[in-house]
Amino acid sequence: MNPERARLLRDLERGRTRPPAISPQLGTKKQREIRFCKLKHWQVPEAFALLKSLPRLEVAPGSQPNGLVVSYELADYSLEALETLLTERGFHLENTLYCKLVRALVYFSEETQRRNLRQPERLIKQSHEVYLQAWEHHPHGDHDDTPLELREYK
Repeated sequence: MNPERARLLRDLERGRTRPPAISPQLGTKKQREIRFCKLKHWQVPEAFALLKSLPRLEVAPGSQPNGLVVSYELADYSLEALETLLTERGFHLENTLYCKLVRALVYFSEETQRRNLRQPERLIKQSHEVYLQAWEHHPHGDHDDTPLELREYK
């Protein structure tokens, strides 16, 4: 039994399901966990109220007592923007090495996805035709410029 399977069995036994801290999420609907400093436990309910007041943002208690799970559309919010808002309002986020690494990876992936969504779609058919025309004009294959009457056939 691997550790991930053991955690899943433990959570099922306790009657709760816990999504992995960082899991692949296809599409633009994101669900992330924001963790706060464990020493300042008073800030979780205040942050819950603040985030709940934002439009098109779903907030739920996290898997840890010092965490909140937020669900949002990538066009509306990003984890970086939400955490920046919280820190500007005086909230203290968890600063363990693990959280910093996960945070950096999520920031990068969301920013890349948002940048890709802003790019216009390429018209695949037209670009394919360009390559076909270039291929037709390019000498290739078994092309031989020697006239038929000068070729020796045995």
